This record gives sequence, C-alpha cells and structure tokens, in this order.
Amino acid sequence: MRVLFAAFPVAARAFPVPPLAWALQNAGHEVRVATHPDLVRGVTEAGLAAIPVGQGEDLAALTDLGRNPALAGHPGGGLHIGPGDCPDWGAQWYRTTRAFAALRPLLEELTGTVVRWRPDLVLWDPFCLPAAVAARVGGAAHARLLWGRDNIAWLRGRSACYRDQAPGGFPEPLEETMQQLLEPYGLPYAEELVLGQWTVDPMPPGMRLSAPGVRYENVRWVPYGGGGSVPERLRGRPLRPRVWVAGEEFADSLRELDIELVGPLDVPWARLLPSCSAVVHHGGAEVFASAAAAGVPQLIVPEPAWDEEAAAVQLVRKGGGVALHRGESSPESLRAALRSVLQDCWEGAAVWRDELARLPGPAELVPVLEKLTRHHQRI
Repeated sequence: MRVLFAAFPVAARAFPVPPLAWALQNAGHEVRVATHPDLVRGVTEAGLAAIPVGQGEDLAALTDLGRNPALAGHPGGGLHIGPGDCPDWGAQWYRTTRAFAALRPLLEELTGTVVRWRPDLVLWDPFCLPAAVAARVGGAAHARLLWGRDNIAWLRGRSACYRDQAPGGFPEPLEETMQQLLEPYGLPYAEELVLGQWTVDPMPPGMRLSAPGVRYENVRWVPYGGGGSVPERLRGRPLRPRVWVAGEEFADSLRELDIELVGPLDVPWARLLPSCSAVVHHGGAEVFASAAAAGVPQLIVPEPAWDEEAAAVQLVRKGGGVALHRGESSPESLRAALRSVLQDCWEGAAVWRDELARLPGPAELVPVLEKLTRHHQRI
C-alpha cells in the first residue's frame, strides 16, 4: 500500500506524522510526506521520504505567521473553541475558511503528486483541503490526521445546522472556498472533502471534540519533536528538578527557584521530557499530549489559539498539573503554581500516563487503515 501524508506548512503541525508513518513503513507500506520546501529537512531527518510542494514565496507569510498563531490577522489565529460553547462560532468559521483558502497554491502540485505516484491512501492535515481534492481526483482513499481537537468538524456542524434552520438560508463561506478548489477538476462538493472519509484522532480522552457523522479512529499520541543531539549537560539525571519552559517570559519569572531550567532551543523537547519534573507552556496540543504521555506534570498558562483552554481544563481535571489564567499570571503566581505542580501533581500525571498507555498505538492502527483504504479507494 502506498500512503501519502500531506502536512500543513508549519513544523509543529507535522509532529503527529512520523510515529504513524514509521508504523506503516514497518508494516511494509511505502510512505511519502508532502510538505513545504522549508520543512523537507525535518521530514528526511525523521527517516521519511519527502515531496516538496508549494513555493517558498507563495507560502512564506503563512509559514511565518503560523509559528505564532496569536498574531493579529493570521488566518489561523483565534480559531479556538473553549471547553464550553462558542458564542462567536460564526466568526470562527469564517476565519477557518480563510485558512483553508490560504493553501490553495498547493492544489496543483498535490494533485500532480497523487496522479503520478498513485497512492492508495492520503492522510491530510485538517486544514489541507487541497490534499482531499487531490485524493478525490486520483481515486485514493483519504482521511484527516488531527493534531488537536476537531474544532473544524464542530464549526462545520454548527454552520450546517444554522443554515438549515435560518429562514431563507445564509451565505456559506465554505461553499465558495470549496468551489474555487473543485471547479478546475469538475468535481461536485462532498462533505468528505472537508471532513475526510474518516478521521485519525490522537488526542487524549477528555480532550477529544467529536462531531456527529464523522468516523473517528483513535490512536495513542507518541511524542515526537524532531531530531537532534542531546547536549552533554542534559544526558544524565538532573541534580535539581528539571523544568522545560516553553517561553522566555516564563523563564524570567522562575529563575530564582531551585530548579534546572531548560528552554525550547536547548534540545528537542520530546527527547527531554522523560528527564523532566515539570513542563511550563501555553497549552499547545503537541506539548500537552506529549507531556501527558510521558507522565510529566504540567503548568499551563493558556494562550487561546486552538484548543489550549480545553487542554488546561483537562489537565486540572486529571490532576496532572495546574492552570493559570493569563490575567492571573504574575511572577509570584507562576512560582507558586510551579511549586504546587512539583509537589502535588506527580501521582495524577503518572495515573494519566498509564491510562494513555493502554490506548492503541500507531502499529495497532495500521490494520484498521488497510481495511478502510480497501473500502474507500476508487482506483
């Protein structure tokens, strides 16, 4: 079986790809990863075959802004849905469709890749709709590979429900976006082109946001943060509690504590996690799920961009850490919260780690993907 992964042009979005790609390769399948030219090195360093798609000048702004989704005006910024309802879901859905449209330059190259290489299965980032269209053109089965909660399906469901209930209907921004993608190929709109024929969801239970009508195949999150060497000072057991800190603003507030601070540029964080006593971060899905899988207590100061607030709620519910509201975040409160994490959250984090370890791993998902591929491909 040939499997093509289509990754969003931001490095962190590709982190769910290698563990599943390795499992497929180990089962004898041929795997390639289509990604932005600037990210090819990260793919090849993971031992995977890369296919560059898109031009640097076309996607440079999206790539740069994607590294900081809180930046005003970024098409992916502010697409978060908290643990409760989302009163401004309409604005969120409009932003989401803008993010979809931003990847339109990838369509022609992705389609050409699918037509030439003839993959049996395309696994695509939930924002990478051109990959779904390319799979449809080439007759391949296709599914979404999530890296966070399924906010897109939730918003799509809300939009469809509102449209059906509103007198006379209302303009659907997704229809216009999809028409631009589908028109060159003469394809009709189909819901699977937005939500996949099925969806692979690596989020921990409690973090998942499921939508009616979507088939979810769950898989255990396997931490991966890129390759690289481990500095000598980080190779042994730390003499003081080692704390991985995601932002310099956190580090400045925590330096006076009797801990060993490690920053995001010191070493690939997934390799460092097992030796850490705590992680301090903004609640991004990759770090949150990886720390939970490693049994490391967390301190989250959520910066809403996708699912950070939901991560904070789940963390506290599981007893695996402490959450601070941004408005309550001061040097004193950060230090007090970290002391609490180091003293009181080890047991909860360990119980959560053991719970997550019982979920099916990537290798166990491979037979499921094989069966679904045979059922859905049109080749």
